[in-house]
Amino acid sequence: MADLEQLRAAEKHNSSNRAYLSMNVGADADRDRGELITGRGNTPRNNGYSAFIRVHVPDDTNRAERTEGDGINAVAHAGIGMDTDKGTQAGRVSDGSAWQGLVVRSLNAWYGQFHAIRDINLQVAPHAITALIGPSGCGKSTFLRCLNRMHEVVPGARATGEVWFDGRNILDPRVDPVMVRRRIGMVFQRPNPFPTRSIFENVAAGLRIQGMPRALIAERVERSLRQAALWDEVKDKLKAPGTALSGGQQQRLCIARALAVEPEIILMDEPASALDPTATLKIEDLMLELKEQYTIVIVTHNMQQAARVSDYTGVFMMAPDRAGEMIEFGETRQIFTNPRDQRTEAYITGRIG
Repeated sequence: MADLEQLRAAEKHNSSNRAYLSMNVGADADRDRGELITGRGNTPRNNGYSAFIRVHVPDDTNRAERTEGDGINAVAHAGIGMDTDKGTQAGRVSDGSAWQGLVVRSLNAWYGQFHAIRDINLQVAPHAITALIGPSGCGKSTFLRCLNRMHEVVPGARATGEVWFDGRNILDPRVDPVMVRRRIGMVFQRPNPFPTRSIFENVAAGLRIQGMPRALIAERVERSLRQAALWDEVKDKLKAPGTALSGGQQQRLCIARALAVEPEIILMDEPASALDPTATLKIEDLMLELKEQYTIVIVTHNMQQAARVSDYTGVFMMAPDRAGEMIEFGETRQIFTNPRDQRTEAYITGRIG
């Protein structure tokens, strides 16, 4: 009976969190959409809330194990430290190549003298969707652009720290940023098809720059448009201007353009913010399909969207000096139903932000 009373007390304490479940967080959302999303190995996806993280670590550390309901603990069990004061993973991996996604360590970024983001540490899980949420101006997009070195193209901008991918710190100045961007593609907030190019040439642009033989380009363009769920809508008008498409179609065209060069990671900066609900749903469905082949990181201000599509969520907030910090990171279910930081709960329930 004592245990039952404690459980009831906990349920009452977390009622404000649970109210947010009206967004259909979890498997119910999948059923409402009339589909069962399956993960790798043909097992029910369960909205990605159960973590199964396996990391190669030295023999004298604990091996990763299946941990239900807490993605941060699953990483900690793999021998990766955690900064409990800030609720973020410290990413202390002896070898960055041990992780198949991205490992971010002590990432800081500036625009001139302005410190935009401070000491960001996390791991981006492979073949999963990681959402970044938080109020405007807290550094989410800056962080995203640092992951493929787009940040440094802004005059006066710089970044320090480490971003490990495929065994290399991609922030090392000896690493070619063009090659980084080929393997880590990006889709921007607003659709940006090349205005003077046709639908076909928009997708083929990167392939031509890479010097792909002409005979192979058509096949790759069709495959990319199919992956972006756009082929059936444009196959009879490939010579039409890319700007002739609707907003949602243009965004999927930009996704196809990113997919054409066969990246391993796709970064999406609010890809549906300028779209209507129908087009937004198509982008979300597309993300769920693409994560089977790609690792996806998305910035979004749409809490429902983050809850529907992401497996993991990082929460950014602005410090008193206006630098962006990540205050919490974990599995999406935990973030939306039992956040560790009161600021996270206040943000996702609409009390701040």
